[in-house]
Amino acid sequence: MHLSRRQALSLSLAIPAGLQAGRALLADEKLAGKACRSVHLAYTAPQGDLFYNEVVVDQSAPGTYFCSSGFRQGYFGVQELWNGKRLAIFSVWDPGAQDNPNAVPPEKRVKLLAKGDKVRVGRFGGEGTGGQSFLDHAWKNGETLRFLISAKREGEDRIAYTGWFSAPGLEGWQLVASFSTLSAKGLLSGYYSFVEDFRRDGESLKKARKAHYGNGWVRTGGTWEPVKKARFTADGNPSMAIDAGLDKDRWFLATGGETENKTTKLRQDMVIDSTGGKPPADLPKDPFALDRQG
Repeated sequence: MHLSRRQALSLSLAIPAGLQAGRALLADEKLAGKACRSVHLAYTAPQGDLFYNEVVVDQSAPGTYFCSSGFRQGYFGVQELWNGKRLAIFSVWDPGAQDNPNAVPPEKRVKLLAKGDKVRVGRFGGEGTGGQSFLDHAWKNGETLRFLISAKREGEDRIAYTGWFSAPGLEGWQLVASFSTLSAKGLLSGYYSFVEDFRRDGESLKKARKAHYGNGWVRTGGTWEPVKKARFTADGNPSMAIDAGLDKDRWFLATGGETENKTTKLRQDMVIDSTGGKPPADLPKDPFALDRQG
């Protein structure tokens, strides 16, 4: 349903993944004629403890994931399901490359620390394993959907990642979930966004998907830094019904339907000259402080 863990990690960290990455690309090639090609923005930004980003969905279709805020240990965005239902989803991975969520020893699993009202949580597998959370919300095309991820070390070997969601029709910032996962590395890094078709029925590729991403900020050392640079990448599906580019102070990603690669070639960088000023002033007062539950 999502980018595989290996794909997301190789995308976000921009490191060679060797034979395993080759196998992932080979699997993607099998989606030719079945699904839209997954397209991504890999952002250049420093490590930090807060990551803010926005997405405006222009065109959607059943079975689409618009990820706004991917990072080394997970991803956060909105989906339109097969039946047209819409929601926000926040996922964090267990360590390791296993696919069976039940085979992960309890002490190595993602732990739920807190969740928002009416949020569903569970474990996932098949393409890496971990914890995931769902907040039902009938977001609309053209709306600005906002995402905030906080990261806080818990002891020597765990990091707590917390996802907050804001959108028209919701009252302020909504806590989606806070998950703790084993990690000895830094807090937030390897940022990215993507558009993915997970319906994959041979008809879904005929539907265009498009979204604008931008106004991204990372807080590092107490100082907010704007996200100004992104690289256009895609999975191994050979379809060229894809595109990306700059539209004023936003990047756009498009795939499927009658989309043509007219604006930006794959693996090219796109740099925004202006971010429009300052990071949002209405963020949660303390995005790390939670009543731990679950």
